[in-house]
Amino acid sequence: MIKTLMGSLREYKKGSLATIFLSVLEAAFEILIPLCMAKVIDCGVDAGNMNAVWKYGIILLACALFQLLTGVLAAHVSARTSVGFSANLRQDMFDNVQTFSFSNIDKFSTASIVTRLTTDVTNIQNAYQMLIRMAIRGPVMLIFSMIVTFRINSAIALIFLAVIPVMTALLLLIIKKVNPIFGRVFRTYDELNNVVQENVRGIRVVKSFDREEYETAKFKEISARIYNDFAKGERLLAFNSPIMQFFMYGCKVIIYQRFLWLLYFIHFLISFRLQPCVS
Repeated sequence: MIKTLMGSLREYKKGSLATIFLSVLEAAFEILIPLCMAKVIDCGVDAGNMNAVWKYGIILLACALFQLLTGVLAAHVSARTSVGFSANLRQDMFDNVQTFSFSNIDKFSTASIVTRLTTDVTNIQNAYQMLIRMAIRGPVMLIFSMIVTFRINSAIALIFLAVIPVMTALLLLIIKKVNPIFGRVFRTYDELNNVVQENVRGIRVVKSFDREEYETAKFKEISARIYNDFAKGERLLAFNSPIMQFFMYGCKVIIYQRFLWLLYFIHFLISFRLQPCVS
């Protein structure tokens, strides 16, 4: 399936590679900004060296500008690439439908084909745009962050490293629960399009036999099913942010407590050594 979808990229392959490259650069500059800020404080402010403040301040400003530039370009190129990819995919699907035999045509309803050419292609477009942007930027940020953290303090890095598998397992559990719900929603779209198509084609018959209330109730029933499934899926997806925030702040608390206990231990040693001896 992936090979078939990638066949619709064609002239937008270069745009996809450019988006990936720009996303990597954006992540790299985002990691460099805190390092430059640390240099400004350590080598400039604390040391009272204004030359170092100016030097690392200019580097910090340059990193921020380059991050902004690469981020804007990556967003622009990814939007054009994903829209072009979806246009090619929709055209390829339409051309493929024209080659169907009568036996194949009987297997697919008109509502199903309309859903595949509209809603499903739009979902693939959004997924592809997120893939070449967020799905690339996230792992690159993780790798760069772990490298920098290990260079600064390996003990702190191990805390983050231990949290990643637990957080990943919880996010995969959410995906496992949400996937069948959205699969059911996409199948219900076919029924919704079929009901709309029947009403548009048979509007004279519906009005002649006074079936407006029945058709309205049938539409509302299918629309309510889509709403309820979407609401259920979105409620489950809403747990992503609390889980990320919980582990992020949990790591901060563990790190702070670790250094707090270290300060208590140092204070204990100092007070013990300064305690006068009683003869």
